[in-house]
Amino acid sequence: MPDRIVYSTDSGRVTTCTECGQTYNKCLCEHPAGSTKKKSDGIVRITRERKQRGGKTVTVITGVQAYQDELAALAQQLKKHCGTGGTVKDGTIEIQGDHGDIIQAKLIELGYKVKRAGG
Repeated sequence: MPDRIVYSTDSGRVTTCTECGQTYNKCLCEHPAGSTKKKSDGIVRITRERKQRGGKTVTVITGVQAYQDELAALAQQLKKHCGTGGTVKDGTIEIQGDHGDIIQAKLIELGYKVKRAGG
């Protein structure tokens, strides 16, 4: 598999795939760095974390097989459902507060296989 081209002296920064012509965010070709879809076993895991957060509780959702823009849309939907803030970092969704039960019910409703992980 060839590496993806990120800069060309002729045209400058390259933001589209040379094979399919799509932007790298929407590219479906199997590039080592071009694909933003993470590998997973198909199970979405919900954990509650407090470490490195100043004592604040955060619900972390991992294992969602989706591209970055789809992940952001799911995070937005979950934040509205819980009535709280959150973010998407490194392919995981972080929702402020302990909303594990609410998020689990919503993800099952959306058709995901969900497991609670951690304590």
